[in-house]
Amino acid sequence: MKTSTHHARVIWDADADDRRAHTIELAGQRLAASSAPEFGGDGDKADPEEMLVAALSSCHMLWFLALARIEGVKVTSYVDDAEGLLDGERFTRVVLRPRVAFDGEPAAELIKSLHHGAHERCFIANSVNFPVAVEPAA
Repeated sequence: MKTSTHHARVIWDADADDRRAHTIELAGQRLAASSAPEFGGDGDKADPEEMLVAALSSCHMLWFLALARIEGVKVTSYVDDAEGLLDGERFTRVVLRPRVAFDGEPAAELIKSLHHGAHERCFIANSVNFPVAVEPAA
């Protein structure tokens, strides 16, 4: 695979109510962000910890969808309630909990294989130094 470069722009725009407020610009979109509430941030804004968990979930989902398409499996919905555990200094684990619906009923082994393949290929999961578990809904 070819080397690629990825960009994000982060702009600090603190105000009197949230000294940690900032905006993240990605692909022409703007996301209001802050630190997590337990670190004094605004819980109504995205925080870096949530974005890391979301990036892992999104990466897995995109690989799963790509592999499903290759296998001729039609996915009709995909929802992941992912969760990351932070011990105060670092992430110690992230659990992905994808619930996937299909057009038809693919074999359980094929679904398991698709999740395994997605997990193996996810660039972000391959880059972190903590376990990323995948616990698909039965």
